[in-house]
Amino acid sequence: MRELYPLQLCGVTKSPIWGGTRLLRDWNKTSAASTVGESWELTVRTQEKCVVTNGTLGGKTLDEVIKAYGTAVTGGGFGAGDFPLLIKLIDAEDDLSVQVHPDDAYAARVENDRGKTEMWYIVDAAPGAELICGLADGVSREDYANAVKAGDVMSALKRQPVRVGETYFIPAGLPHAIGKGILIAEIQQNCDRTYRVYDYDRRQPDGSLRELHVEKALDVIRPFTDAEIDAIRYSKVNGVYDRKRLLAHCDFFRVEKLTLSADAEPISDGSMRHILCLSGKAQLAYHGETYTVTRGDSWLLPASLTNVTATGDATLLLSSVG
Repeated sequence: MRELYPLQLCGVTKSPIWGGTRLLRDWNKTSAASTVGESWELTVRTQEKCVVTNGTLGGKTLDEVIKAYGTAVTGGGFGAGDFPLLIKLIDAEDDLSVQVHPDDAYAARVENDRGKTEMWYIVDAAPGAELICGLADGVSREDYANAVKAGDVMSALKRQPVRVGETYFIPAGLPHAIGKGILIAEIQQNCDRTYRVYDYDRRQPDGSLRELHVEKALDVIRPFTDAEIDAIRYSKVNGVYDRKRLLAHCDFFRVEKLTLSADAEPISDGSMRHILCLSGKAQLAYHGETYTVTRGDSWLLPASLTNVTATGDATLLLSSVG
């Protein structure tokens, strides 16, 4: 069997009605459409599959590689059918709908699916850009339900100005929406189960309103304190940690922000790790070979690789299963 090596991935682009042009213009993504709202950088799903683009495995989908090499790639007890991570770049030219996601228990009981907890890293933001992140201060679940009945959902939600470099952790049950002008990197459970709360009465190309999921949203939505969110976000941390580097370490994923310099930085740790380059240019070194990484590039380090190092002037997000 051929030896594994750092795998460069080509993701899957999508063009929802709120998408923009930044991913095409500035991030080397390609699409037949004139706008792209999402680029799924790490995806192993029935319809959306990223493809290896370099080396002897070039042209194979990642799930084909996992089926061939098993835990040498994943390093864990899961296969291609239940791959746990989904990583995206999202460009919001317009406001996204307000959504909430179920947790694993509710999703298993009601949807025969897994839940969805996610994390956002703010890559770019227009001046004055805001997102929705949680219920407004002092608003209970009952207050939210009354606001829904009164047709005044937005009054119950918390608006948050954003800056580049910030991280927002979105546990299941927290209402949220990416605002106009924001570009994010999203790390999430591999689930696309979404309960849409509000969509600004926008119409689809055929003139219809998009479906809302009011009752299921009411089942799962709840207020969170900052302390509760942090407890989930860092639930697997033991001891002291650098919050500027460790962005999350929960039951579902671990995410680190790595700012490189000329010194070689070890980046293989015995787990499967995804690399998303946010800025600059880096070089990965493995077994005498060098691999160049530039902004927008998506790479996967199979778990069996050892002694992979990175150098350069770049900022990377390193993600792995929790």
